[in-house]
Amino acid sequence: MNLTPVNQLSLYGHHSELSNFIKLYKSKKLPNKILLSGEKGIGKSTLAYHIINHILSFDEDFSYDEENFKINPDNKSFKLIINKSNPNFISIDIDEDKKSIDINKIRNLILTLNKSSFNTKPRFVHIDNIELLNINSVNALLKILEEPNDNIFFILINNNKKILPTLKSRCLNYKIHLTTNESFDVTCKILGKNFMDLINDQMINNYSTPGLILNLLNFADKNEVDLKVINLKEFIKKIIMEKKYKNDQFIKYLLYSLIEIYFRNNVSVKNNKLLNIQNYFLNKINNTKIFNLDDESLLMEFEDRVFNG
Repeated sequence: MNLTPVNQLSLYGHHSELSNFIKLYKSKKLPNKILLSGEKGIGKSTLAYHIINHILSFDEDFSYDEENFKINPDNKSFKLIINKSNPNFISIDIDEDKKSIDINKIRNLILTLNKSSFNTKPRFVHIDNIELLNINSVNALLKILEEPNDNIFFILINNNKKILPTLKSRCLNYKIHLTTNESFDVTCKILGKNFMDLINDQMINNYSTPGLILNLLNFADKNEVDLKVINLKEFIKKIIMEKKYKNDQFIKYLLYSLIEIYFRNNVSVKNNKLLNIQNYFLNKINNTKIFNLDDESLLMEFEDRVFNG
């Protein structure tokens, strides 16, 4: 199952958001610095790719299907983006072996944007996981955000994490969300079946996003785990002990989500000891996610105090 946003031809949910962005573009009012904020896996990057394809494919063959909210796989701009050769599109994200987005990526971006465009179409810069920019990368990015060249649009993706006020203040922030029912409906549509038939319901809660659920299923398939049989505790232990969260942002977010579900399922107001442990770890998890702190020591401490204590 290919879960990368660039490959998602259909847009499930966020239809009104896409339509609003297109109306802004057609009326020449689309902001050139957009920040899409929301939970990881909610569909922010997929929405961004559909906005970009809609605009770039406007005068091309096999243009965007606005009625059905679909990208045509035969479209030239889409093919060039897939092949990483579209002169009107630049994508930046964290490398698997890094904890932050390298400043060299921003420096290369600046060099590219300072070159003349190959055509008169707008150019788009898509930066995912913007919260993982380090301070040097942010400062370098601010220079081009303050005075961008004509016809260049930045779409930055933030997973509801802390980012520098100087960066946030230069963008128009759009909060992207789905209700619980919408999240579950989107997940079923992408799968083509009811995901609850495949997962022990103790692993899902009202905060589970389509991306997290789909990555949970993908992870289980790759690691030959039966999610209907394994219990939540053993599944969490497996991910921690085998360090499956290393170099995989989605599995890390998934693991934190599962730990939060575990506490909700097991903590009682009558059990002060576990309640205090819950508050301690949920606070540490929150700080770790917001400030991109070391996760290995946190997870090993969790396993030792909660599962082995």
